Amino acid sequence: MTEYLIILLVNYIGLSIALFKFFPAADMPVSHAFVPGLNIITWLKVIKRPWWWIFLLIFPGVNFLLGIVMCVELAKAFGYLESKDQILSGILGFIYLPKLSRDEKLIYIGPEDWTKKKKSKTREWSEAIIFAIIAASIIRTYFLEAYTIPTPSMERSLLVGDYLFVSKFHYGPKAPQTPLSFPFAHHTMPGTTSMKSYLEWIKLPFFRLPGFTDVQRNDVVVFNYPDGDTVVVARQNEGYQAILRGEAYNYKLNDYVNKKEAKSESHYLTLARKTLLKKEAISVRPVDKRENYIKRCVGIAGDKLEVKNGVLFIDDQQAEIPKEYQLNYRVKNMPYLDANALKEKYQINLAASKQAAQQNHSFVFPLTDDNLKKFKEDSPNIEVVPNFSAKNEMKSNMKNYLSERPDIIKKMESRGEYNPTLSIFPNVPSYNWTEDNFGPIVIPAEGATVKLTLENLPIYKRIIFLYEGNDLEVKEGKIYINGVESSSYTFKMNYYWLMGDNRHNSADSRFWGFVPADHVVGKAVFIWMSLDPELSWANGKLRWSRLFSFID
Repeated sequence: MTEYLIILLVNYIGLSIALFKFFPAADMPVSHAFVPGLNIITWLKVIKRPWWWIFLLIFPGVNFLLGIVMCVELAKAFGYLESKDQILSGILGFIYLPKLSRDEKLIYIGPEDWTKKKKSKTREWSEAIIFAIIAASIIRTYFLEAYTIPTPSMERSLLVGDYLFVSKFHYGPKAPQTPLSFPFAHHTMPGTTSMKSYLEWIKLPFFRLPGFTDVQRNDVVVFNYPDGDTVVVARQNEGYQAILRGEAYNYKLNDYVNKKEAKSESHYLTLARKTLLKKEAISVRPVDKRENYIKRCVGIAGDKLEVKNGVLFIDDQQAEIPKEYQLNYRVKNMPYLDANALKEKYQINLAASKQAAQQNHSFVFPLTDDNLKKFKEDSPNIEVVPNFSAKNEMKSNMKNYLSERPDIIKKMESRGEYNPTLSIFPNVPSYNWTEDNFGPIVIPAEGATVKLTLENLPIYKRIIFLYEGNDLEVKEGKIYINGVESSSYTFKMNYYWLMGDNRHNSADSRFWGFVPADHVVGKAVFIWMSLDPELSWANGKLRWSRLFSFID
C-alpha cells in the first residue's frame, strides 16, 4: 500500500506541475492546477472532452487507459504532434509533460476538432469498439458478470449448465489488482491453456468499494480459489497443494511397499515439490486472477463451525439446510443401475450415475431429502444408508485401492494414518478430520487474536504467510513472525467458510480451508439460461423452469 501511495503522489505532483504551466497558456485559472478534482475538470475543458469523464476515472483499470488518453490529448492540444511526443506523454506523462510545459514558446492550439472532419469507417468502428470495451469492462468489473456452472458441486441448487449473473455491488466491487489485462479474459488468453492474459508490471493493493451488505450465511458466493495461488499448468483443474500431497503419498507408499521405514511428511513433500518443479510447468497467480469458484457461505467470521456425522453446526446449533442440498447414499441390494431412470425420476445426472461404484450390488450416488424419500417409497426392498466418513477410520475407497496389501493398511492405521493423502484441511496427519466429521474450528475475524501453538499453527499457517503477507518460520520449536518470536496472532481481515450443496461431491473449505475477504468476488443472484449438457435439444436440453429465476 505504501509503494502504491508513493506512486500516486509522484504522478499527482508531476502532472500538477505540468498543468501549472499549461492552464494559463489555455486561458484557464492557474490556481486550478493543484486542486484535486477541479484540476481534472479543467484539464477536460482544455482538451475539450466531456466533463463526465471524471466519473470514469473512479474505476481502476479504466482510469489507467483514460489517463493515457488524457495525457496524449493534452500534448496534442499544445502542438506536440510528433509520435515521439505522444508516446512519451502517454507512457511517462508525469515526467514528460512537465518537460514540455517548460517550453518558452508554449502555445495552445486546441485539440483537433473531429466534428469538422468526416470520420473514416475504420475510425468509426474503432471508436465504437473502444467504447463498447470500456462500457462492458465497467459493467463486468463493478456491477454484474456472467458465469456458467461447470461442475455438480452445488447440485441440486445450481445445475451444470446454469448460466447466471453475479452481483459485484452487493458486497462492493473489488478494484482490479492487476489492471493490465486482455479484455474479458480471466487468467489465460482465449484459445490457450498457458499464455497469461495479464501483465504484473502494475500491481494495485486490495480495495473494495462500498457495497449494500456484508457476506451473509447461506449466500451463494463467487470467489477466487484460495488454493489457486500456484498452478500446475497441465493440470489446472486440480489444486497445486492436492497434487503435491498426492505425489508425496506416492513416495510414502513406495517406502511401505518396499518395507522401508516411513519418513516425515515434510521429507516426502520436499521430494514431491522437487519432482513437480522438474517435470511440470508451474504458474503463480495474483489474487484476482485465481480460478473462480462458486459455493454457499455456511460460516462467517467469528463463527464456531463443526460437522458431526454429516450435519453442520454453527455455534453449537444445527445450521440451516439448503432446500436442494444433497448427500451421497449407499444403495444396497439394487440389482442394476439404470442411469436414464435415475435422471428422469430423481434428477441424478448421468455423470454421477456412471461414477456410482458397484460392489456386491451396492451403489453410491447423491440424493436430496425429497429424492431420498421418493426413492424409498419407489423401492421399499432396497436398503439406503448415508455414506458418511467416520473419524479414525480409513475411507473405503482407500481400502479398496490397497485391498491387495492389508499389511500396508494395518501399518497405516497403527500410525493413525486414516487419511494418508492428507486431503482434509488443515492437511496434516495430526488432524484426523473427515468431510463428515470435521472440527470444531473458529473462523478468523478481523481484529481477533488467536493464541498460536505448534499444534494449531497448520490451521492458520496460510493466513499468516500467504493471505496476510508475513514471514513465518518455526525454529527450535518456536514460532517467528517477521523475525519476532510470537505466541499469538491478530488477523487483518475477515474469513469465510464455503461449502457445496452437493456435500459429498464438492471440493470446498473442508479440503483447503478459509476464504479471505479479499478473495470474495460477488453474490450469485439470477439464472438467465439453463442448458442440460447431457441432453439434446429434442429431449429437453433447455430447462424452461429455471429460466429467469432467482438464486436462494
